[in-house]
Amino acid sequence: MAEEEESYPLHECVFSGDVKEFARMLRIEDLAKKDKHGNTALHLAIMLGRKDIVQLLLAHNAPVKVKNLSGWTPLAEAVSYGDRITITSLLKKMKHQAREQIEDRRPNLVSALKQVGDFYMEIKWDFQSWVPLVSRVLPSDLCQIHKKGTSFRLDTTLVDFAMNDMKWERGEITFLFDGDAKPSQSLTVMDNKAGVYQKVRYLETEMEIEDEVDLMMSNDIMTAQMSTKSITFSRAQSGWIFRQDKKETIGDFSADFYHVNGLTLESKKRREHLSEEDLQKNKAILESLTKGGCSMNIDCNGEPVRRESLPSPKQSPYTWEEYLTSSAGQPPNLAREMVCKNSSKGFKATVAMSMDFPLSVDMLMDVLEVIAPFKHFAKLRDFVNLRLPPGFPVKLDIPILPTVSAKITFQAFEFRNDIDPELFEVPSNYVEDPSRFPDL
Repeated sequence: MAEEEESYPLHECVFSGDVKEFARMLRIEDLAKKDKHGNTALHLAIMLGRKDIVQLLLAHNAPVKVKNLSGWTPLAEAVSYGDRITITSLLKKMKHQAREQIEDRRPNLVSALKQVGDFYMEIKWDFQSWVPLVSRVLPSDLCQIHKKGTSFRLDTTLVDFAMNDMKWERGEITFLFDGDAKPSQSLTVMDNKAGVYQKVRYLETEMEIEDEVDLMMSNDIMTAQMSTKSITFSRAQSGWIFRQDKKETIGDFSADFYHVNGLTLESKKRREHLSEEDLQKNKAILESLTKGGCSMNIDCNGEPVRRESLPSPKQSPYTWEEYLTSSAGQPPNLAREMVCKNSSKGFKATVAMSMDFPLSVDMLMDVLEVIAPFKHFAKLRDFVNLRLPPGFPVKLDIPILPTVSAKITFQAFEFRNDIDPELFEVPSNYVEDPSRFPDL
């Protein structure tokens, strides 16, 4: 036990609440280290209401976007605890760290773009569902990608989708990346129907942050992730009598087919921070939004009504020793009593890998890092991150929502030296609209 306790000195110090000793250890300990339950020191400080220690950790850039074994981030735990100042601090730090990570990866992306020739590529998306009739209303999309020098352009008709009500936003959207521009000017999204464009912003206003905090405090805490623990790949077979490994030509590329075994999408929803009144309001707001209403509470002076902090939950009665000796992934409850609904959906999927495709998986990953603000591309990036069979995934199935999956086909690729530079410029008649894509 002594050895186990010594291996998590920051975590133990959070339990004791010794701010002075914690400040001393900050300089010599790993702030990203997880204990047996997957919690960082920041997770524990939030659950136990150690607000001074939380601010110390954030000042020393402790990672915010990190999940414990149950799939919860420190920000999720902060929403559950209900202290508005803590939630706001965490949200700001998370956005700052996300910008830093993009900037860290930027030189690798620019270098990769320089090393590969100019090309044109098409990606076909077909969305489908096992729920009767749902597939009839699901969209399809053909993404076109042009790459020239250190710039690339993606044209798509699917803008975004809502996780809760499967609302799909269609349009004629162009995403531009300029590797030679300043970071704050390198990402642009154009709405070609409206004739407007938006630079992807690096800083939100205080009001936008406060609006986001209100939204988090008044809605369910949700997490959804692909479970990769038990995923395996096995060769798909074809033929009725004489079975053989399945091969097909996808576009211009010969591909070997594999079954993806053990792929599941795990979803969790928490609402211990919500009152019965909140739940009724949320239901009414959802009904209002479907009729074009407004979701924000406004007072008589026209000012938004901000959510107040919740009363602090009872102080945890558990000791450090009790916490440390509990079963891995099943710690005692340290904060507000959790109200959680879990669901898990298994997916049958296949992936076609081609050794002939001219692009590497690493190059695809670099491109997807930039396009990832669109949720469905983020899901594709997560899947490609798996340890896939040899080759390039020219055709694959991925879960998008518990009831929806996407079939993605890389159906065209050609190196070209005649790509027009004007494709990577915003048309002169387009007008800037900084709020066209509020989630970017």
